[in-house]
Amino acid sequence: MSIRYPTSRTPLAVAMTLAVCTLLGACAVGPDYVKPDTAAPLAYKENSGWKVAQPADTADRGKWWEVFGDAQLDALAEQVDISNQTVKAAAAQYEQARALVESARAAYFPTLGVNAAATRSGQGSRVTTGTAGEAANGTATGTSGVGNRVSLSLGASWEADIWGKVRRASEAQTSGAQASAADLAAARLSAQGQLAQSYFTLRQVDAQIQLFADTVAAYQKSLQLTKNRYAGGVSAKADVVAADTQLKTAQAQAINLGVQRAQLEHAIALLVGQPASTFSIAPAPLAVLPPPPVPEAGLPSQLLERRPDVAAAERRVAAANAQIGVARAAYFPALSLSASAGYQGSALANLLSLPNRFWSIGPQLAATLFDGGARDAQSRQARAVYDQDVALYRQTVLTGFREVEDNLAALRILQQQAVVQDAALQAARESVKLTINQYKAGVVSYLNVVAAQATAFSTERDAVSLLGSRYVASVQLIQALGGGWHAVSLPDAEAVNAANDPARK
Repeated sequence: MSIRYPTSRTPLAVAMTLAVCTLLGACAVGPDYVKPDTAAPLAYKENSGWKVAQPADTADRGKWWEVFGDAQLDALAEQVDISNQTVKAAAAQYEQARALVESARAAYFPTLGVNAAATRSGQGSRVTTGTAGEAANGTATGTSGVGNRVSLSLGASWEADIWGKVRRASEAQTSGAQASAADLAAARLSAQGQLAQSYFTLRQVDAQIQLFADTVAAYQKSLQLTKNRYAGGVSAKADVVAADTQLKTAQAQAINLGVQRAQLEHAIALLVGQPASTFSIAPAPLAVLPPPPVPEAGLPSQLLERRPDVAAAERRVAAANAQIGVARAAYFPALSLSASAGYQGSALANLLSLPNRFWSIGPQLAATLFDGGARDAQSRQARAVYDQDVALYRQTVLTGFREVEDNLAALRILQQQAVVQDAALQAARESVKLTINQYKAGVVSYLNVVAAQATAFSTERDAVSLLGSRYVASVQLIQALGGGWHAVSLPDAEAVNAANDPARK
């Protein structure tokens, strides 16, 4: 049930209303926002005793992929901002959030409306005619009264934001817009990271294809060697069959790599917003050099300012906190001021004349006395949403710490593995040379050659895969550290509001 309290429509009452609104205008119910605390470790465990490169303060932190020095990757990454549809969707969502900010701020201002109407109406009337006896017997004639009505009016209404409902709603939408801006940055970073990972995986496959080509060429020489030895009566037919089987197996495996390469190429096409049917990347093996060092991880506490997903989660907590104030404001009466003025008459010709003028102005106070617990339920819901967003924020922070630790550990361990893998590769290559020489001398059978070549080939493939994994882990660590993004890039409340002001665009 809603009850409205009429007040005197005098200039004195209006003045008193405005004075009360001014005095109470600074009041805003609901809790003021305090950033939730999170437990951040003093240092990364996996960063102990293993230090990566210092960050370059003069470098463009937005284009983090340029650290790899690959012109093809640079060109593809530039297309993400232009053509990636997921990034475009996030940008559109940010524009929606900014529009909601403007909608919330509109409640600060009065609502004006104009009304013009013209009506023609008729009403039947009973007019008694004839003698008194006829009238007594109900004898009468009916006539009809027809008239015109023309009106032109201007109305205005404004609700005083005494309890801060509008301010809290605007605060919530502003924080939501900031969260959407962080979501946009996170979507851009995710797309760029996926692109870089897919690109280096593609180059890893190219390196494996090149390895297979070299291996097939070596196997063909081995097959020819066994054929020559068989023709000279030195080797058995089984050696020729074994060499031919080894060659055909390698050729089949090389063909199978085409499936993986095609899928990676199609994935990159999707990330840069191009049809897979018309997109292609020329083969180029992954560079044999290890990946360049990435920026230093820094302190775990700095991660809270460097990841856009953490910033988005924190801004949603701020928005939920403001919504508690909006829910609390519903408990208090609403004070509004309305005014109207215009002209109304029976003819349009003399409508705008002093006798046809009318006006009214006055405050109105409305309060809800009973709602069956609806406001209490809305308040509890707002607090529950806040608690949920706090938990999600802390979970996002913990996930960020885990991802940094994961990739620090991956890079450290993969670097150690690369040292051992390189030594194993050199030994496997030497073993193949020695075994072939022994086979030519008739010391060992061809099965020893097959075993040595299989071991060497497997070691070569492991080395290529390890190098690709190190590149991917480098990309993932840069992503986990925010890709050079910082919370200072987030638009503040003034910037969000200015972006919605047409006069400032």
